[in-house]
Amino acid sequence: MKKITVIFLIAMTISCSKKEQVDTIVINANVYTVNKNFDKAEAFAIKNGKIIDVGTSLEIESKYASTFINDAKGKTIIPGFIDAHCHFFGLGLQQQKVDLTGTTSFDEVVQRIVDFQKEKNVPYITGRGWDQNDWETKEFPTKDKLDQLFPNTPIAIRRIDGHALLANQAAIDLAKVTVNTPFSGGEILQKNGKLTGIFIDNPMNLIDETIPSPSKKEQIQALKDAEEICFYYGLTTVDDAGLSKETVDLIDSLQQANELKIRIYAMISSSPKNLDYYLSKGIIKTDRLNIRSIKVYADGALGSRGAAMKKPYSDKHNHFGALVTPIADLQKIAQKIANSNYQMNTHAIGDSANYVMLKTYKDVLKGKKDRRWRIEHAQIIDVNDFNYFDNILPSIQPTHATSDMYWAKDRIGAERMKGAYAYKELLKHYGKVALGTDFPVEKVSPFLTFYAAVARKDLTNFPENGFQMENALTREETLRGMTIWAAYANFEENEKGSIETGKMADFIILNKNIMEIDTDEIPYMKVDETYVNGERVK
Repeated sequence: MKKITVIFLIAMTISCSKKEQVDTIVINANVYTVNKNFDKAEAFAIKNGKIIDVGTSLEIESKYASTFINDAKGKTIIPGFIDAHCHFFGLGLQQQKVDLTGTTSFDEVVQRIVDFQKEKNVPYITGRGWDQNDWETKEFPTKDKLDQLFPNTPIAIRRIDGHALLANQAAIDLAKVTVNTPFSGGEILQKNGKLTGIFIDNPMNLIDETIPSPSKKEQIQALKDAEEICFYYGLTTVDDAGLSKETVDLIDSLQQANELKIRIYAMISSSPKNLDYYLSKGIIKTDRLNIRSIKVYADGALGSRGAAMKKPYSDKHNHFGALVTPIADLQKIAQKIANSNYQMNTHAIGDSANYVMLKTYKDVLKGKKDRRWRIEHAQIIDVNDFNYFDNILPSIQPTHATSDMYWAKDRIGAERMKGAYAYKELLKHYGKVALGTDFPVEKVSPFLTFYAAVARKDLTNFPENGFQMENALTREETLRGMTIWAAYANFEENEKGSIETGKMADFIILNKNIMEIDTDEIPYMKVDETYVNGERVK
């Protein structure tokens, strides 16, 4: 008996020595690889942060050995989610401000500000998240009540979409704004010859310039807070839509020190200074940071009637919204970027803004292939303009459709709704769509993105048959849009976005099978484990 045991141990040693040593083996999983054929697998091996083999559990265990074997016990594994359009740094900063999301009246907004100030006692109150479209009185609020309660403390609170701001008189006085202050590319609302406190689009900068900047310590905390939230939801890459050089440099320093592990695709805010610096520098890329795109704003948002429309708004006579960047400037910026190897990603909501940008892209990209220039939001498209998307990539946010569906038809009319939130139509023309959330405009959860894309409903099951279901995406299309197609939108499809040999080991383990459970269960799904570079980060 002793001889048999010794022989067995020798045989096992020889067998193991023939196996390649790896860092991690994942087995007994329900793996959606999201490769070209959307194949499924059971197991994969990880070495030096990359996937080196994918197959059945038997195949992987027979070829590789590891001190760490992750037995998934039948759970579903998918590539790490990629949010193709968000405001990562903004999400982190928001954790330090008054949260006004979900407020159902201006009185509730005021109460949250009062409660916040009692706890924090800050010299300048900022916050975000109110939406007058969710209130019984769907009018923009005025500053009167804030002036009464906070006569000496400046307050500037942004609408949910970030394209309108309410400031009290203390903030207005600090900014030295009067009824005679000149502005362009937006509105400063007045009533009876007096300022109401509402600033829309570009004029918000007048107030912003006097808001104290966060300290470096606060910025670092903001980035770490945002990372923790994202890892919780299974996001391993985020596309931050509009960053300053200073913030990008801070992100890079934290990543290099291994204090920030999330991968970031940085869209640089379009300013003359940023354009000159980055376009001359060329693409900058590390394992976790990719700088190769410029974020430009064409118009404002639909909720604040700042989206630029071809015809007047249906619910506001003779009002068209506005381009926040003049056409001549948009064309100059586009030409400058076209002469570089950078990508141009433009915020365009209204059908006029989309037409202007689609036409501009076409004009400057003649003869230039595989530039993957993106229209961010592509929210309302004239039905005659969809053909422009044959080589222009739509970067869309499904939860915008389910947030806006209650009032969008009143705002733009039934005819224009035919080209609104038309995700399937956009997919047909380009062949891919990159999906994101626009957080903190919307909630961070990718499961809400998935649900909105597939079910086109809110969490109360409204509308019963879904919102404009002809433009719903399938589950496979949605998962691709949140992984491999989002990676493609970042020129990163060869390194991430699917579970394939040679790619980064960015993946998540889910508590349920997102591809098979009842649709109404999707919003409540959880991520059990999140991995970046094969390292567990949640």
